Amino acid sequence: MSRIDTGRDGPTQPESPPPTPAAGGGSAAADANSVHPNSGQSNSGQSNSGQSSSGHISTGHASPLLGKAVRSVFSVTLLSRIAGLVREVLIARTFGATAVGSAFTFAFAAPNLFRRLFGEGALSAAFVPQYAVLIKNNPQAAALFSLRTVRWLAVTTTVLSVIIATGALAALFFAPGDPERTLSLRLLAVMILYMPLVCLTAILAGMLQMHGRFGAAASGPVVLNTFMVVVAGYYLWMGQTAGETVAYVLAIATVLSGLTQSCTFWWILRRLGHEPRWSTEPVHREIASVSLATMVRKFVPVLIGMGTLQLNVLLDQLIAMWPNLVGPTILGRAYPLTEASNILLANAQRIYQFPLGVFGIAVATAVFPLLARTAGDAGAFNTTLKRGLRVSLLLGLPASVGLALVRADASFVLYGGKLAADLPAEAIGHVAKHVSYTAKDLATISAVLLACAPAVWVYSINHVLTRAFYALGDTTTPMRVGLWMVGLNFLLNITLIWPLAEAGLALATTISAVMQMVVLMAILSKRPGGAAIDRATVIGGLKIALATAIMAGACAAVLWAWPEATTWRSALVRLAIVSITGMVSFGAAALALRLAELRWLMARGNTPVIMDAE
Repeated sequence: MSRIDTGRDGPTQPESPPPTPAAGGGSAAADANSVHPNSGQSNSGQSNSGQSSSGHISTGHASPLLGKAVRSVFSVTLLSRIAGLVREVLIARTFGATAVGSAFTFAFAAPNLFRRLFGEGALSAAFVPQYAVLIKNNPQAAALFSLRTVRWLAVTTTVLSVIIATGALAALFFAPGDPERTLSLRLLAVMILYMPLVCLTAILAGMLQMHGRFGAAASGPVVLNTFMVVVAGYYLWMGQTAGETVAYVLAIATVLSGLTQSCTFWWILRRLGHEPRWSTEPVHREIASVSLATMVRKFVPVLIGMGTLQLNVLLDQLIAMWPNLVGPTILGRAYPLTEASNILLANAQRIYQFPLGVFGIAVATAVFPLLARTAGDAGAFNTTLKRGLRVSLLLGLPASVGLALVRADASFVLYGGKLAADLPAEAIGHVAKHVSYTAKDLATISAVLLACAPAVWVYSINHVLTRAFYALGDTTTPMRVGLWMVGLNFLLNITLIWPLAEAGLALATTISAVMQMVVLMAILSKRPGGAAIDRATVIGGLKIALATAIMAGACAAVLWAWPEATTWRSALVRLAIVSITGMVSFGAAALALRLAELRWLMARGNTPVIMDAE
């Protein structure tokens, strides 16, 4: 691999708007002794080396403590991921491992990609630093900036949605005849309308985060999942499954959920008095214009940098959809994947993205405003960065190991029903009573889970690292690294699918994620406050690894002693026992080892960000 150019000679902070005129017409920023959010000094000239003038540690006291913020985001995100998992199971039960299921999964991938990119960071990462500066110095300009951002976003995404929908319909016109391709493209044309709405929701969620409403900001996916669970549950209850009508109704429900999310977030902001508003003051208009131009310029690099995981997942789905969109062969050779590969891959991804979303995204979402507020103070920034990484490892590493251990039982419980008792693994093409998944399908999902389990903790780390770059105002480096990793992922995809089939796609994603983590950490270590690996971090990581190993040993012992599940009920009991064993053993080990990360996570109150000596 060629050397990756960072594109930077040194750290760059989020650009600040022009000074705000004082009420009397003079040119002054807010207060003579206020500390600019991106500077290392106060206006009075005092050095800001991590302490305020009163001697207290400066961590952006208006921000919630990292642990408190993580818990707030975690609680709502947990509900969202549970609802998402229920949604995925119901859709799997509705469509089964069929071509209709793969078509729906493909069509949902495009708007869902934007939901994850925008709702979980990319657009907000470009918007939040600018909005944070304006909220401190000029709330009226901040309201106008948010309004102009919403307007720009609405126009841009609507045009893009129309182009995608038109392209899908044009493809039907010029290449008619194939029913699977027709269904896939028609569903895409409907569900792409969700994109503008979820983009608006992302901007409003970023605003809610800056005003301390982390829980409300994380509730958007809960609305989406509720809509889809209700619709899928109704059709499943009525016995109407695997039909095109169900797929179209679910697509419409997706669009309606986006409208509900955006309206609800706007209402919450209006109740708080921080909704996007117009201003006729020329200076407010000038500041908002400069901030909008800065955000737009940074948005695309942020989108690519933070979207590496989602771009890789989308690439996996496109490769998996080859039999549906093109045919069963490639260059005269039988393709290693089938028409059901895409939905099986999506089923496995939903399981591993559950802990990633609950733990990894929660930490990254909570730590980003704290990193942004300490970006001008290398010491405080470094402290916040280390905490974010260590808490991510605390949550992500045991989740990865646990997922690998329970992969077979989890696949059986979520998608298998009575399958294992009724159908031998070698039976291909048959469907068990009341179930659309064969034992071979479940084995495929389990293999994909094993290959992608390490990606849980790796991507948890990557989310924090990319947000550290954005807090420093550097959107170029994550973008360039992300592009290299997407290319690497593609090469690994087309190589590994031949010996490993669907599991090859998952393994390619994991390998590229590890490479991305190594490169990002190496580049960030050269920035002021970006060196995250020190003695305390290494010791903390080793303690977490030891606690995880103890947990793995306890779970492996239970799996060895417990008979292999042959019915859905026995698999559920086995999964529950192993999961409880894992949580108890890891918790006991963490307490016995006195993990500092656990104390940070559970701390309450506005405690200053101070690293332990260990």
